[in-house]
Formats: sequence, C-alpha cells, structure tokens
Amino acid sequence: MENRLKPMDAEQLREYGHKMVDFIADYYKTIENFPVLSQVEPGYLRNLLPDSAPNQPDSFQHVLDDIQAKILPGVTHWQSPNYFAYYPSNSSVAGFVGEMLSAGLNIVGFSWITSPAATELEMIVLDWLAKMLKLPEDFLSAGQGGGVIQGTASEAVLVVLLAARDKVLRRVGKDALEKLVVYASDQMHSSLQKACQIAGIHPENCRLLKATSSTNYALSPEFLSETISQDLTIGLIPFFLCATVGTTSSTAVDPLLSLGKIAKSNGMWFHVDAAYAGSACVCPEFRHYMDGVEEADSFNMNAHKWFLTNFDCSALWVKDRSALVQALSTNPEYLKNKITETMDGITTVWLGKPAMLYKKSYQVGQTF
Repeated sequence: MENRLKPMDAEQLREYGHKMVDFIADYYKTIENFPVLSQVEPGYLRNLLPDSAPNQPDSFQHVLDDIQAKILPGVTHWQSPNYFAYYPSNSSVAGFVGEMLSAGLNIVGFSWITSPAATELEMIVLDWLAKMLKLPEDFLSAGQGGGVIQGTASEAVLVVLLAARDKVLRRVGKDALEKLVVYASDQMHSSLQKACQIAGIHPENCRLLKATSSTNYALSPEFLSETISQDLTIGLIPFFLCATVGTTSSTAVDPLLSLGKIAKSNGMWFHVDAAYAGSACVCPEFRHYMDGVEEADSFNMNAHKWFLTNFDCSALWVKDRSALVQALSTNPEYLKNKITETMDGITTVWLGKPAMLYKKSYQVGQTF
C-alpha cells in the first residue's frame, strides 16, 4: 500500500509549480543559445524513450531532466528572437500566467450557467479588442453582433462559411447547394478550400482568382465583378467572398471597400480574414489597411501572432450572430437551464459552441 499512487497535494503543487516556473524562466533566459531549427533526425525520440508507459511514477526532477535532455533538442524554438519563419507566434509572461490560471480553474463553459464568468469575460474582452481595432459598432455585443474566440482562423472561416451557406439555402432552397460559389484571391490561405470541402461546396465552385504584381497581389475588384457576372449568367449563386488583410504568401492587402460593395450588391456574405496583419491595425498608422471593414459581415484576426498571447487564440466578430445561431446551435436537454432561457441572447451561448476559452480572454486582457 505504501507504493500506491496518490494525488499531488497542495504543498506538492506549490513546490513543483515553483520548480516548473523556474524551469520555464531559465528556458527563456537562455533561449538565444539554442539553434532556432531543431537539429534532430526523424524518429530520434523513439530511441530515447521506453516502448511502453512506466508502471511507477518518476520523480519530478527526473521529468524535468528528461525534458532538458530529450525534448528540447527536438523543439524548434518559435519564441526565439532569432525565429523568422512562417509568422510571428510570440507568447509572453502574461500569457503564460494566464495559461496557469486557466489550467488550475479548468473551467468547462458549455453554457452560461456552467461558469458565468467564462461567457461574460469573453464577451467583454472581445468588445475591448473590437474597440481597439476601431471595428464598426455593429460588431459589438451590445447590438446584434459580437465576438467569440476560435482556436484558429481556419476555424473562423469555416464557422462563417457554414452560417453564410445556411442563410442562402434558407432563401433559395436546400437543393441549390451545388450552385453555391465562393470567391477569394489565389493568395488566400488554404483554409478556405478546406472549409469549402467540409461545407459541401463543390471544389470547382471555389473560385480562387489570380492576383498579380499589377495589384500588389491583391484581389482585383474588376476581375471579381467579371467572374461573378459570368457565374450568374450560367445560373450559379455567388454567396461568399473572403478578403485578406495580410496574405500568407505575400502579405497582400485586398481592397476591402471596393470588394465589400461588390459583395453587398450581389447579396453575398463578406468575410475579412486579417489573421496575419489585423493585429497591427491597433496602431493608428496601420489602421487604414482595414478601411472598408464596415462593409464586412464578419472579421477575424489572430491574437496569438502579434499580441503576445499563447497559441491558440483567434478572435472572430460577426454583425449578425443570429446567422451563426441558426446554422450551428443545438438545444439538447442537458444544455437547457432556466437562467439561460430567460436571459438576453447576448449573454447565452450564441455560437452553438460555448464561450469556453476563459483562459484566452484572460490572456488577451492581461497582454494589454
């Protein structure tokens, strides 16, 4: 019985927690000494670890020693000041502390009543962030819109694409799915194509229009209008346009105002993917890159890129949250409760996916 596994008590948590903080602090203190790109060969770790899980617990210090000797050599150090690949993904001490608090509280916020602070804090912080970005008031939770935290921009574009799809199908009939057409620049992130596949949009109806150096690799409004006209002529239904503020391949910025007007005149949902560069627009000198966002139905940016917030934290705003509710919500018995049913829809779960990422709201708030 003496070797029986026992849960860690409060004092052990205090001791080991301090050791883990020291370990991470030392890592950041010496991070510039590591090669940015891991130097290991594929399969290196299998030769260093046992074939099966141990039957007995190991000492905490030995675990830390293993991490130092076996894990860190296989890490590509995204937080290194010498890291310039892909996109910025810089965390911070505030983000790390927020993760600790989140892990300790371990909230499961699948409805307002399961943890009211989770839903309400997320709404408040997303409103703060919207105001920092000078988003139109339609995107604030006091009206018909609001913000919600997604994991990634890929999730965000899928969510709004599904909302847009269901909205148009309610109007034209569900049998028209094969006629729906999506438009974006060929510089758009590949997540749009994946979202189309998941949403049942025919691959040939995902129009990724060629962008050239003549427009600084931004989507041409004239080319878009021409393509939409051609599609209408053959009986297709344009329903979704995605513009980008900071494309992955060239950091191009699409002309939001012109594109938004084209979308509106054709009754299309207009989504702005500012995953890469949207965070820079909190700076007044860069805000003009978002001019025209007032025409958008939805807007997304990644706080986990330039906002020193731990991955993953992608902020999505919509002008009309009812479109998301109708497309994505379910109402099983275990989610029903009197408080949620009697409260204003603003403070209930309006995405079908709960306002559950309390930790990310905490981090965003702390980062600022």
